[in-house]
Amino acid sequence: MFDVVGKRNWFFAFSLLLTVPGLIFILLTPITGGKEGLKFSIDYTGGTRWSIHFANPDVTSDDVKAVLAANGLPDSLVTKNADGVFDIRTVGVDLPSPPPPTPQPSATASASGSPGASGSPAASASVSPSAVASPSAVASPSAAASPSPSPTPTPAPNLTGNTLPTTGKLGQATNALQAKFGAIDRQDSLTTIGPVISADLVQQALVLILVGSIGILLWITFRFHDVKFGVTALVALLHDVVVVVGTFAVLGSFFGIEVDALFVTAMLTIIGFSVHDTIVVFDRIRENKARHAGEPFAAIVNHSILQTFGRSINTSFTVVLTLLALLLFGGSAIRFFVLALLIGIVSGTYSSIFNASQLLVVWQEWENRRKGRLAPARVARRAGP
Repeated sequence: MFDVVGKRNWFFAFSLLLTVPGLIFILLTPITGGKEGLKFSIDYTGGTRWSIHFANPDVTSDDVKAVLAANGLPDSLVTKNADGVFDIRTVGVDLPSPPPPTPQPSATASASGSPGASGSPAASASVSPSAVASPSAVASPSAAASPSPSPTPTPAPNLTGNTLPTTGKLGQATNALQAKFGAIDRQDSLTTIGPVISADLVQQALVLILVGSIGILLWITFRFHDVKFGVTALVALLHDVVVVVGTFAVLGSFFGIEVDALFVTAMLTIIGFSVHDTIVVFDRIRENKARHAGEPFAAIVNHSILQTFGRSINTSFTVVLTLLALLLFGGSAIRFFVLALLIGIVSGTYSSIFNASQLLVVWQEWENRRKGRLAPARVARRAGP
């Protein structure tokens, strides 16, 4: 029988190898002011994100950044995707607001002065061309049943389609970019998020993860009537969170990959999946404690891990296959969301088998040692085959 529990120090060392580099890059985020470590999207930092495509394929990110810096946007981050789309992230730039509606002329000023001027067909036929051009010229005080139509306000410009901005800093940047590199033949998106909204999103993300973790701790403790099960499951969750967040901190430092609002969704999904796998192992440990009463706790945990190993691996493998298909063929919009899920599912399976259960053994043996019950367990282990 393979002794999984006996090799727990190797598994702990491998977990440290996975988490320590990620922790270093996570800590670099506040130390370097965001230049290294996690790169947050404008969902969390506020600002303007602009995605454009040039007809000229030879334009580079450095070229675009130089033009933006010369036109009042010096701190812009520019990334060119594989399909030639430039993702430009800069400080918040106010988008053009729709022009105010034209004030409606007074009915008394545009009326012909005669109460029946618009009441009879003959009178309305004799209205001058300039009066017909006015929206309120056809209205009369006596026409209560037919109020004069108010002028239709000019619609706001559609900035997320192919209509490029023409005013403000972005309008100036658009003109400069097209003058230097040729036409911008496509605009995929143009979004501005204010700092108040981004601060609310950060707060909501932290609250969601905190509440979810506390709820899991309380439920597992209640379900197994032992706080050790709840705490070790939570430690395994923290391992998965650090692995995923640390990986994105490394990717953000070297490749500029950002953490957006979907990342929180991925983290909550990972937490749920990891706990599901941990509960399967813990439930088998509880069953085997009753079946194999008197055996050392480490041996019971080892039996439980081996009995559930195939189920855990098969379940995770089917999910991994689906995520790989999404990662390869799902498109760029959800690529990093799927990548976070993929890393988290693999890490969650590992931590459920090789971290949570092993920590449970360490804690139980420490309790036995503290209560003076370790000697009989050692004797029983030596007496075994």
